[in-house]
Amino acid sequence: MNKTKSNPVEYSPDRGRVDSTEKLFHGAKFELRNCVVVLGIILALVGGGCGYRFSTIGEGFPKGVRTVFVTTFVNTTRDVGIEQEITSALRSEFRRRGEIRLADRLEDADAMVTGVVRSFGSRIVSVNKNDEVLQFELSLVVDMSLRRRSPDELLWRTQGIRLVEVYSGSRGTVVTTSSAFKTGTLNSRDVPQFTDIQLSETLGYRARGQVVEQFARKLHQRLVEMF
Repeated sequence: MNKTKSNPVEYSPDRGRVDSTEKLFHGAKFELRNCVVVLGIILALVGGGCGYRFSTIGEGFPKGVRTVFVTTFVNTTRDVGIEQEITSALRSEFRRRGEIRLADRLEDADAMVTGVVRSFGSRIVSVNKNDEVLQFELSLVVDMSLRRRSPDELLWRTQGIRLVEVYSGSRGTVVTTSSAFKTGTLNSRDVPQFTDIQLSETLGYRARGQVVEQFARKLHQRLVEMF
């Protein structure tokens, strides 16, 4: 009878350690891939949930401009202080976004942002049958430009940018369950204690802050995207 010889299996004391190392390496790669995927999901959820839109510098934006100085806007309206509020909000927007660095001094900047507040005020937009004011509309109109500091050159300009905010003029038109009301500082329990005049003044002041903040975001976006 012929007996089939089986090839002996060589044993190496290092083989077990090599297999363990390979398993550890592949396990680490798998965990790393999982971490990357999870991180990507978290960033997507955070970015989508907060509703914050990151501006990107447009292709037409001057390549040599990396720092800007925001000058105090010129105020052609009768409202004292609105130019300071717009200027401060726009500077804060530049600091928050960071695509273009904000210079504290004009001599440290590549270019300067200038602006003019053309109009700012409120008007009645709706009344009831007794001619009682139901809603006011607050509007703000601004011009803005970007100039190279040296040599002096106009790089970009936009005119007549307008933004409006509507707010209640009487207690009967205040919707305390709305998201706009809930994001404010006014408590729903306090509304009945106000007169219509007091309430409209309070809501008008809040609308002013909202318009200024929204305008700063809009001006910054239009500048960096050059449209």
